[in-house]
Amino acid sequence: MSGLAFDALLCDLDGVIRFFDLDEVTRLEQAAGIAVGTTMATAFAAERGRPLVLGRLTRTQWAASIAEALTAQVSARQAATLARAFAHAPSRADQQAVELIRRVRRTIPVVLVTNATVWLDDDLGRLGLTDLADHVVNSSRVRVAKPDLEIYQVAAERAGAPAHRCAFVDDSRTNVDAARQVGMSAVHYRRLSDLRELVAPVLGEVGPSLM
Repeated sequence: MSGLAFDALLCDLDGVIRFFDLDEVTRLEQAAGIAVGTTMATAFAAERGRPLVLGRLTRTQWAASIAEALTAQVSARQAATLARAFAHAPSRADQQAVELIRRVRRTIPVVLVTNATVWLDDDLGRLGLTDLADHVVNSSRVRVAKPDLEIYQVAAERAGAPAHRCAFVDDSRTNVDAARQVGMSAVHYRRLSDLRELVAPVLGEVGPSLM
């Protein structure tokens, strides 16, 4: 055990490191006369979102399911176009967050803990993030998703540290609360400074105590 406040960093991916560009989806929704955000709500409705992050849907199956649901509001052609645009939306990595995590990894293990898809590895490759973490706990591969407590235990095991020696960061309050249930120090991510303050002690910088 080190003299640091924690021995491993467990980090969410989407909303912390990776961000999707939905401008084209928004444009298509406006052109179709439906509320902005309708496609996202449809894509992640319980009957679709849960199977997706548990590895039960391919991207083609997901897009087809989104399109089928959207036909209640728009034409079949518009629905297919919206579904395809959403399922293939481009993404970017926050390079400041990436650099912070790379620096942290020089000192302690880093594990990405993400509710993600079976094609995540391809996405990470396109973003140049294949080597960002020591391990990636992808819900669609381990078949358990946040906030199920089991995924945090899997992540701690991959990190090689007991749960109470792991720090966890996520943009979902629900996921943060779950991490605390297994004994982790956890921070709700809202802006880059939340991550920066969390890892400051690891980087030899002054930072506040963990929340």
